Amino acid sequence: MSSSPGANERRGGEADGASQISAYLVQTSQIWSISVTIALICIAVRMPDLLTTDEAATYLRLSERKLYELVAKNAVPCTKVTGRWLFPRAALDRWVMAGLITPTALANVAAPPIVGGSHDPLLEWALRESDCGLASLPEGSQEGLRRLTRGEVIIAAIHLHMLDGDDERANIAAASDAPGLHDAVVIAFARREQGIVVAPGNPLGLSDIVSIAKSRARMAQRPPGAGAQLLLLALLARAGIAADELALVKPVCATGTDIAQAVRSGRADCGIATRSVALAATLGFLPLTWEHFDLVLRQRDYFLPGPQALFGFIRSAALREHAGELGGYDPSAIGTVRFVN
Repeated sequence: MSSSPGANERRGGEADGASQISAYLVQTSQIWSISVTIALICIAVRMPDLLTTDEAATYLRLSERKLYELVAKNAVPCTKVTGRWLFPRAALDRWVMAGLITPTALANVAAPPIVGGSHDPLLEWALRESDCGLASLPEGSQEGLRRLTRGEVIIAAIHLHMLDGDDERANIAAASDAPGLHDAVVIAFARREQGIVVAPGNPLGLSDIVSIAKSRARMAQRPPGAGAQLLLLALLARAGIAADELALVKPVCATGTDIAQAVRSGRADCGIATRSVALAATLGFLPLTWEHFDLVLRQRDYFLPGPQALFGFIRSAALREHAGELGGYDPSAIGTVRFVN
């Protein structure tokens, strides 16, 4: 029986994703690659960051005997190379910070098949069309990342912004620094165009965050920790404007679609959302920036059927075509591995 073109494309996408994770890490002869047998993933570790048993015991302020007991119980991050136990310093740091007494027991508890974090129309469509069996819980980027560290979701969709303007690596930095995510993988979903959503024709003549503050235009806002709200805070910081100088509308809007509805109904004059949201609501759009919208998950979960079905689908021509229909997306790097912790 022949396979459909869509099925062949998804399987090809899954194979590409697996090879990307492996190829991503083995890039220089100065880096040792240590195989993690559970997920067949290589973790790149520089030699000075690998501690011997006595060094790790000193570093953790434990006796070597106690450290060996933890190793025997598989309760501390370590690896065995040519008969010697080695301990990645960064993994030990995250293990201590996360307060993981028995990480193996926690790792064996499967996270629910839920994609938490930020809301996105293209991602919602992909979750439905891919038959991946993953539900959606859009509560904002930072909340999604928090739930991922607690094992409450299997994937977190994030688009974070920094006050200093270094947004290119904001998602990677957050995943790398999150307590307990010592095995994080960041998969690119798409780059999105964020901007200010206004009424058709822009009747107030708004142009940027400064004009919004000066005109006292009523601005809809997102919950704390949402990517759009972090972008608003970054814009205010860069312009030297205090949040209380804005006429912020309450209650807050849970998603970008809710921002658009607030503007359409006249409850707000403007708000920050993506171009795709503005187009769908036939509203005006003032572009601000392009951002990375990424999917974060644990390495051990990458190869599970649900995530693999989703990742295979997002690399398909159908996804790229729908992204073009929605507008405001750049799917050129979709499905690529941006970071492996």
